[in-house]
Amino acid sequence: MSTNPIHRLLTEIYGPEAGPATAERLQALLSAFAAQHGQVAARPGNPSEQQLTQADVVLITYGDQVHAAGQPPLQTLADVLATTFSGTINTVHILPFYPYTSDDGFSVIDYTVVDPALGSWDDIARLNTQHRLMFDAVVNHISASSAWFQSFLAGEPGAERRFHSIDPATDLRSVTRPRTTPLLTPFETPSGVQQIWTTFSADQIDLNYANPDLLLEMTEVLLEYVARGAWLIRLDAIGYLWKEPGTRCIHLPQAHKVVQLWRAALDQVAPNVLLITETNVPHADNISYFGDGTNEAQMVYQFPLAPLVLHAFATGDAGPLTGWARDLAPPSARTAFFNFLASHDGIGVVPATGILSGEDVQALGAQIERHGGRVSYKTNPDGSQSPYELNCTWFDALSDPASAEPSDLQIARFTASYAIMLALQGIPGIYVHSLIGSPNDQAGFARTGHNRTLNRGRWERGELAALLADPEQRAGAVLRRMRALISARRSEPAFHPNSPQRVLELGAGIFALERRPDHGAPIYCLHSVRAAAQLVTLELEASRGYVNIITGERYRSAGNGTLTLDIAPYAVIWLCSS
Repeated sequence: MSTNPIHRLLTEIYGPEAGPATAERLQALLSAFAAQHGQVAARPGNPSEQQLTQADVVLITYGDQVHAAGQPPLQTLADVLATTFSGTINTVHILPFYPYTSDDGFSVIDYTVVDPALGSWDDIARLNTQHRLMFDAVVNHISASSAWFQSFLAGEPGAERRFHSIDPATDLRSVTRPRTTPLLTPFETPSGVQQIWTTFSADQIDLNYANPDLLLEMTEVLLEYVARGAWLIRLDAIGYLWKEPGTRCIHLPQAHKVVQLWRAALDQVAPNVLLITETNVPHADNISYFGDGTNEAQMVYQFPLAPLVLHAFATGDAGPLTGWARDLAPPSARTAFFNFLASHDGIGVVPATGILSGEDVQALGAQIERHGGRVSYKTNPDGSQSPYELNCTWFDALSDPASAEPSDLQIARFTASYAIMLALQGIPGIYVHSLIGSPNDQAGFARTGHNRTLNRGRWERGELAALLADPEQRAGAVLRRMRALISARRSEPAFHPNSPQRVLELGAGIFALERRPDHGAPIYCLHSVRAAAQLVTLELEASRGYVNIITGERYRSAGNGTLTLDIAPYAVIWLCSS
């Protein structure tokens, strides 16, 4: 067996004949890339030198999130990041900015072109001068309007090898379904109607990685992203990459091997570029994409976090969240969790399987619907349907917009939820709407009828400015508190993505943990998940002063090292010795 990981992996994927031949072609591709883009490998920040730090905060946003008359949206975004949101984040995940036909960008027509409606590669380069960038690699599927699929529909020789044409008599009942739409979609071709594999929608045509040529074409796409400045590459829906009728067609060994192959290729020509896998699945499956901690993705989305935090605040009980977090640990110092609560998609509930009960999930869905949101479903192998994600902005998920509850209490609840995310091991990702506590976009939902539109509102630049004009109103108050949390996190080495964490047991109403740096003082992070005051006792070091690094409030432990705190509703206390 070859010791070269590229040769070995391709032989395992494609067999002893096609594998080595494909490896030779890939090596030639990588050599040509290195010769043309040698500066990429020379960029500072080799992952072996722990390039991730507590200063890293990722903003998740659409390229056209903010509009201004007479200006391409990507330029407007750059201006807003440099002014309105300055000093808040250092990395930007620009959701798919390629030409597309549906799903707000995730049905890509051309992977290597910037949508002219957004701007140009020059605008991406400008953003990259001020921020590190995460690019989406929508590797599982492509738009039905793409040149690749149109070639197939036209009957061009060889074009069919990029896609999955399936005999409709094939037993596909075992296939994992993330949607309620049909798995196969009929298309008219010169040879007759063919049934084509479409995991997510009839406009999103799954790609066939059993074709080595297709794998090489998609590897070229990733290298193009690297050349264009990507620091993080998000592998969208990666678990569905490999299809094999008779199996679940998710997390198959070949899918993992493809991720390992791309990791090996990037380690060779761009070792500072990191892969992050997007797998909205139960926790054990999700973290499997770390591989052995050195050979697969450097980061994975922490999908169970959002439903568990939402459950904690919905019930006032942090028990399930505490129990889950107690066992969290990345497999190596070269990996990290990508922590997030809200994103462009909904709040996935499948990742909480085995942690929350079915009744718990149903209760969360009912809360979302009371708060003006929607529940999206998936089809199970037995034909039944079950909740897949909750569609709602994070602020409205936590607080009923129709209630008479004081705004200050709602903002405190929201802030406490994000403080939990920011305190945990890993890199935080913040969806742009969470920076200002956006409500559901009910007008947009009425226009499109798509559940996810509720959480995908856009702003005119003047509208955004008006929302933030009064710092005491919700948007301004949320932004101010989010800035304070992020600033506190960045100031303390204890919040390094890989510094140890120890979950503390302080009662069901508190989620608490200790973060301890390699050198220096630990931080004790306490977060109330209840609308009532609580009395909590911490066992600390003998008679020492402490300060809440968020508010500056000071405390002193008793002679025996105990510190008793009267914690206000939804309070956040990050204690460091003073």
